Amino acid sequence: MKKMSCFLLVCFLVAVAASANAAKKPNIVFILADDMGYSDLGCYGGEIATPNLDRLAANGLRFTQFYNTTRCWPTRGALLTGYYAQQIHRDALPDLGGGGRGVRQNWARLLPDFLKPYGYRNYHSGKWHIDGEVLDGGFDHSLHMNNQGNFFTAKGNFLDDIPVKPAGDESGYYATTAVVDHAIGCLREHAEKYADRPFFHYVAFIAPHFPLHALPEDIARYRDKYLEGWDVMRRQRFARQQEMNLLNTPLSKLEPDVRPPYHFPDALKKLGPGEINRPLPWSELTDEQRRFQAAKMAIHAAMVDRMDREIGRLIEQLRAMGVYDNTLIFFASDNGASAEIMVRHGGHDPQAAPGSAATYLCLGPGFSSASNTPFRRHKTWVHEGGISTPLVVHWPAGIQARGELRHTPAHIIDIVPTILDVVGIEKPTEWGDKPIPPAPGRSLAPAFHQNLTVDRNLLWWLHEGNRAIRVGDWKLVAAKNDSWELYDLSNDRAESHNLVQERPEKAKELESLWNRELKDISRLAAKTARKRSPKKRPAKSKPRSR
Repeated sequence: MKKMSCFLLVCFLVAVAASANAAKKPNIVFILADDMGYSDLGCYGGEIATPNLDRLAANGLRFTQFYNTTRCWPTRGALLTGYYAQQIHRDALPDLGGGGRGVRQNWARLLPDFLKPYGYRNYHSGKWHIDGEVLDGGFDHSLHMNNQGNFFTAKGNFLDDIPVKPAGDESGYYATTAVVDHAIGCLREHAEKYADRPFFHYVAFIAPHFPLHALPEDIARYRDKYLEGWDVMRRQRFARQQEMNLLNTPLSKLEPDVRPPYHFPDALKKLGPGEINRPLPWSELTDEQRRFQAAKMAIHAAMVDRMDREIGRLIEQLRAMGVYDNTLIFFASDNGASAEIMVRHGGHDPQAAPGSAATYLCLGPGFSSASNTPFRRHKTWVHEGGISTPLVVHWPAGIQARGELRHTPAHIIDIVPTILDVVGIEKPTEWGDKPIPPAPGRSLAPAFHQNLTVDRNLLWWLHEGNRAIRVGDWKLVAAKNDSWELYDLSNDRAESHNLVQERPEKAKELESLWNRELKDISRLAAKTARKRSPKKRPAKSKPRSR
């Protein structure tokens, strides 16, 4: 009897310990901005008011060399799978297709599928832009903001994959606020019904993606703030970045010959004489052009400002639930600021107030260059301006560092392995009866505790003919149809001094590695089915010994 009692006591203690362990698993919140430049946040050198994100950075970490895929849908696929988008048909490969309408393979599961067996509830609020229905991706609730052409209506959106039917007299709606309204609703339900379980919440804002739509009171805070122009703005942001010791690089030069990646001459006519599709020196613009451009930047700033205010509401909800300290919060952007200029979704009324629903404005290459300070180029390019994003990481219960920088090169493909590492989950090697190919991402968790370089072989990019590879501090990069350029990023993230003539052997070495990676990625994409087979039950993930 005594032995039996001891055995039962041990079993009870093991069960209690397991239950306590489950309770200690961190909640995860990943917040993603859309088309936001590297320097738009105050904590990355910007003048836009972002106090909530700045506080997260001051009490957590800022990564200085964090990368995306340079475009919205490839980044989102890479974020939630841990694979390069080309590996899972979510960005195009030569002769193989893929892209915004590409379909992931059956084994390319999203993060919630791996978290769910360990008790996690999974929520999504905002933009989707991944193939398939949201709930099929393992989420328990979703607000899918499918309408990305008008920030002032819910028309076209989906709630738990069911179309939303706005009231006929819909008013007072603003997409950025609606994202957090939904997120808070999910969290309140979680606190009421599932307080004993951890959660993963993917909060994907559309802001500050075009059309530049903002609330009048938010625009008013920035009216006339940018009349000094993008030249002054870039210098001021760069000076603040230097004071923060954020980067070791010169400031890139403006490239007046670099125009938007897609040419829409009809749009330029509709937008009128104030629009300009080149980042000329500010002094060369007419008064009308300066006022028009400054007004657009004011709306962009208002959109970022409002996003930060809504993030503040989200944080307050986490505090009210008593889970703030043990919630791992990430914040990043899907690509750099955009140089695109176009008119879609109902057109543009030049007589309407800029930033209102009747207008359709885009930031354009001038202020996009300033938003991407100190880097070159924009969204869709794989120069640093297109692929560099802030990454703020905050987790009081798990990260002791406060306000520190992390300089390790890192990539959006690293988020899945980082979260699985932190939670203590080993990703399964099979899905159904099919093997899951190794993913290229690396856990950033070791860098949470000290400023070290995460071990990896390389980082690789390809998008619409723009291509790049980074190995250590060396980067080989080329725009579509252009020759390779070579840069030493240890002191030239601005990509100012092309070393391809001085170091031809290094350029050849990196070109060979880029081509080898292309072949490996193409081989994987080519041998796997484009169509998803019926959903199968996963092989249960294994707890990882810590």
